[in-house]
Amino acid sequence: MNPISLVLLAGLALLISIWLRSLPKKRRNRTIIMIVLALISLFVLLMAFTGRLHWVAAVFAGLLPFSRNILPILIRAAPFIGAWYKRRQQTHTKADNQSEVNTEILLMRLDHDSGVMYGTVKSGPYAGKELGSLSESEFLNLLAYCREHDSESARLLEGYLDKRFGDSWRDDDATANPTQHSPHKDQEAYEILGLKPGCSREDIINAHRRLMQKNHPDRGGSDYLAAKINDAKDYLLDD
Repeated sequence: MNPISLVLLAGLALLISIWLRSLPKKRRNRTIIMIVLALISLFVLLMAFTGRLHWVAAVFAGLLPFSRNILPILIRAAPFIGAWYKRRQQTHTKADNQSEVNTEILLMRLDHDSGVMYGTVKSGPYAGKELGSLSESEFLNLLAYCREHDSESARLLEGYLDKRFGDSWRDDDATANPTQHSPHKDQEAYEILGLKPGCSREDIINAHRRLMQKNHPDRGGSDYLAAKINDAKDYLLDD
């Protein structure tokens, strides 16, 4: 075989190797088997066209005595090979059925089969700890830290808490609980509605209705101002 043919075959083999690596694992194995069978068939046809098929028959006949010794070994090893292959497939399936989300503070994994979420704290006051080992107060402290340093981590942790505890944890979440009142927030809400402290619930409702009639977005008002008016009413009525 001349050097040009060798170079062409090497290039073709490299392209096939790159193509195989780009395929999904399950499809890749089937494709490799098909390629091997195709190469064997081409080799047999080539031997037949060149009048050398008798060489293949001679090699096959020479291997027959060895096959008598090898075949029983393969039969005895078949159950072990099958068990190994099954464990390997289960390992790949388990890895494929998990997704991972990596943020500045958290590393979270979701098992799609069971729906269970696993998480590890990467940085902050509980760095290196598993989320499953944290207490409720530690969760809330970590959530406050996430809200202060990385909003993406905060949203991810909130999703984890919702999945693990439902909505019950939100009752103790002072950092995001709108019912936590302060003098500053009270004053701001009264100023938005044009009221003074000590007014009645009816005064709050009437002031809200009057302001929304003038500032509703459907009547050309500002979306931002309308939202502030609604928030102020909800805040004061919740007091």
